[in-house]
Amino acid sequence: MASNSECDASSKLALRRVAIDTYHENVVYLNRDCALYRAEGFQALSKVEVRANGQKVLATLNVVDDVNIVRCGEVGLSEDAFLQMGVEDGHTATVSQAEPPESMAALFRKINGERLNRADFLAIVHDIAQHHYSKIELTAFVVATNRGEMDREEVFFLADAMVACGRRFDWQSPLVVDKHCIGGIPGNRTSMLVVPIVAAHGMLCPKTSSRAITSPAGTADTMEVLANVELPFDKLSEIVRAHRGCLAWGGTANLSPADDVLISVERPLSLDSPAQMVASILSKKIAAGSTHLVLDIPIGPTAKVRTMPDAQRLRQLFEYVAARMHLSLDVVITDGRQPVGFGIGPVLEARDVMWVLENDPRAPIDLRQKALRLAGRLIECDPDVRGGDGFAIARDILDSGRALASMNAIIQAQGSKGFNASQPHLGALTFEVHADADGVVTGIDNLHIARVARFAGAPKVQSAGVDLLKKLGDAVVVGDVLYRVHAEFPTDLEFARQHTQKCTAFTIGKVEELPHVFVEF
Repeated sequence: MASNSECDASSKLALRRVAIDTYHENVVYLNRDCALYRAEGFQALSKVEVRANGQKVLATLNVVDDVNIVRCGEVGLSEDAFLQMGVEDGHTATVSQAEPPESMAALFRKINGERLNRADFLAIVHDIAQHHYSKIELTAFVVATNRGEMDREEVFFLADAMVACGRRFDWQSPLVVDKHCIGGIPGNRTSMLVVPIVAAHGMLCPKTSSRAITSPAGTADTMEVLANVELPFDKLSEIVRAHRGCLAWGGTANLSPADDVLISVERPLSLDSPAQMVASILSKKIAAGSTHLVLDIPIGPTAKVRTMPDAQRLRQLFEYVAARMHLSLDVVITDGRQPVGFGIGPVLEARDVMWVLENDPRAPIDLRQKALRLAGRLIECDPDVRGGDGFAIARDILDSGRALASMNAIIQAQGSKGFNASQPHLGALTFEVHADADGVVTGIDNLHIARVARFAGAPKVQSAGVDLLKKLGDAVVVGDVLYRVHAEFPTDLEFARQHTQKCTAFTIGKVEELPHVFVEF
């Protein structure tokens, strides 16, 4: 290993794994005193190309002054970048200036509000999937497509490009089903019930999900409490063919990889534009090989979609893009006035799901009923099922224990974590939020409750979250417990407590003040 005094301007450096998680961004570290850094005229945050053993990684340059991180004669790689390189510590590598992405001109045009064509989006998405863009450039793209300036054909171009730049399952079947929700409703883990129900019916349901963007848990985060969700392409294929379904994170299977890179920017910005949402959801479904999709759009005062006209506009955008991608789509507009189920956070939501599957009397009725209705809609895609019979078939599969057996088989195939719904590990630090008036629960703020759960540590801390004890329409008196907050760390608990002191998220009033929304079931 070279010391500072032994530095020369050689482009050959020793690779060093720098144990920093940069979350879907490749980062390279060079010592400021490295002769190569000075000779090449590198600048911090510029794009560089690292080559080793026939592999190439494009990364953002960080300059360090601490030899304990990277010495002269070394090039450090963040965790993601090092794994992509696939070599051992100390392997010889070269570092050079990276060429600007070929799609940069198209990106600038989009930033200026211009309409892009199919080739433009394909070039941009290819460069995103190949990590050619820095986080700053990615943010510019996300913001530019978040301003409502993309027409519906551009959304199709974006979704189609996202599919083209990743792998794609082909199940050799005319009927491959899936169910998805646009999100925004805490605790809405119906997918984890729909998949085992329709799989037990014999339908193929390869469910790949993203992790949470702005919520306390996504389907992949909650399923990870029960089983491994980071499965390679071939393993996923094997599980689905054997058990008719899976519940996995799509990132490790390289399905629409650009989507996961974009999510890494959207999450800290709390952005979830309609265009990005439609492209993200439909590209993942097409990549997973789905032919039929039931899409849940909840509406409510604090849901992502607040009014029926907004829901209908979003439905039309989904239907247009799905038709262009030859995906049969059934959009269902549902009640989004409050969280679904009792638990909000990975462990609490996994508990609710297993209670429903086990037909436990403690199971939340709203989660059970919504899952049965969505599963019924999917079952009616089966040409041998008469329209209107799906709900009864789904209920029979759940009540008979066949859905539980199907879920247990999927969990074992993916790698069981040994979760016990009767004794779930919940954050030991708790506090309760109490009613401050007599009356009826007339409102529950989805956004506020989700923030409380996130402040408590969810989804990163699986055992953290919110356990609801009251729902819309429940009668309360002063002092009744509305919900209990769980955390693992004192700081998280205090953040959550401070947030509830500003607002409990519950509105107490009269029965006639309950909000009414028109929904399809």
